[in-house]
Amino acid sequence: MTPIKIPKWVRLMKLKRPEFVRQESWRYVRLKPNWRRPRGKDSKMRLQRSGWPPLVKVGYRTPKKYRGLHPSGYKEVLVYRPEDLLGLDPETHAVRIAGSVGMRKRMKIVEEAEKLGLKILNPPIAAKPVEEEVEVVEPEEVEKPEELKEEEKVEEVEAVKPEEMGEGGEVDAGEA
Repeated sequence: MTPIKIPKWVRLMKLKRPEFVRQESWRYVRLKPNWRRPRGKDSKMRLQRSGWPPLVKVGYRTPKKYRGLHPSGYKEVLVYRPEDLLGLDPETHAVRIAGSVGMRKRMKIVEEAEKLGLKILNPPIAAKPVEEEVEVVEPEEVEKPEELKEEEKVEEVEAVKPEEMGEGGEVDAGEA
């Protein structure tokens, strides 16, 4: 048996389902949006007036065959230790490793799951591979034509000491 193929209409139904929020939760910071049924005598939400958020109803529920499935079509199983993998069917079950499991035990669970052929929904990120040292090769110098070499030559100017300078900032020809 392969994973259950979830029909397109079920996926669309899930997308169209509204987000059910607690009445006035958008108004008051102290109220979380977690669903609570409105029970007030004059509650517009309870009376299902237009413009107010919808109430939770049976008609929004997913068909039983597709309820609780991972989008891949597998049934999710939360695993805390390698022994939890025993008795799972690789064709219908997929494994989700609990967040509180450490890396050592996580790696053991992964090994066991691979032996049993189970799919892991949240595989651990492997240690970053050591980057290979890249050898930097400098380009070889290409000989330039003689014309360019002559232009690059800069005449060296001797440094002139302040004592050797004349009154107008001119250098005495005899001394320099």
